[in-house]
Amino acid sequence: MSDFRLRVFAAVARHLSFTKAGQELFVSQPAVTKHIRELEAQYGQRLLERRGNRVTLTEAGRLLQLHAEAVAASAQQLDEQLLGLRDPEEAAGRLRLGASTTLSQYVLPAWLPTFQRRYPQVQLSLYTANSEHIANALLRGELDLGFVEGRTKNRDLHYELLLPDELVAVRRASATGPPTKPVPLAEALTSPLVLRERGSGTLEVLEMALRERKIKLSELSVAFYLDSTEAIKSYLGAAPEALGFVSRQALKRELAAGLLEVVLLQGLALPRQFEAVWVQGQPLPRPAQRFLAFAQEQSKVPLPTGGAD
Repeated sequence: MSDFRLRVFAAVARHLSFTKAGQELFVSQPAVTKHIRELEAQYGQRLLERRGNRVTLTEAGRLLQLHAEAVAASAQQLDEQLLGLRDPEEAAGRLRLGASTTLSQYVLPAWLPTFQRRYPQVQLSLYTANSEHIANALLRGELDLGFVEGRTKNRDLHYELLLPDELVAVRRASATGPPTKPVPLAEALTSPLVLRERGSGTLEVLEMALRERKIKLSELSVAFYLDSTEAIKSYLGAAPEALGFVSRQALKRELAAGLLEVVLLQGLALPRQFEAVWVQGQPLPRPAQRFLAFAQEQSKVPLPTGGAD
């Protein structure tokens, strides 16, 4: 029942980005701009200040943000209460998902259409950021359910296994093909490295594994820290001397096309887990419960036998 333009504005205000707001709501950036202009015309004043790529809220914008958040919370509560009267087992209302980059790019998109067909009354949004940012957004109450990677755990959040993953060393495909034998770790680490940014689960797993072997990143030749796996793959494609570390989930197309190749390393295995996460001690809203069960079903991970913490 709430004005969709308010949802758009709330997303822009939350991310301070038209692009990220569009990604969350699955609408184009021009559509986001159109909705914001209509709201500004309706209220007769600027809600946002735009200077280049930077977006900030005006005083009117901050006031409208509070109103938009209150309207969204009230609408979700009403949806859930009305549906509960009609069908206690159904799920409806808003579901704010957050996922780390690897999951949001290579895992969740294949699942979302099936979930939407099964639960058409659920209004989905997906926020993409690194694992650290997802955790913080959950704690601020901006997300209902998150999906992350990495090993660091926040004591205020509850984690459950979703599916296993593995990081691998990768480089541009060579004429001779990948090495037939594992490459000594010390030799491989002399290559210029292309790594994910601080706060990402990918970098955390690699850094912890190297630390166990008494190797510090500060001692290695890091060419770039990049904020997405796609950026790393593109960089590797243009730099045959470089070596990156990315999820196997992200390499299916490039390996099949012969663009990149995996380099096995002696004495360095990088297993990790993708996990569902939510605020400790808080019951999940019904839409989030349904999505968690659906995600575990899709990933072939058995549902837990015990209750949530």
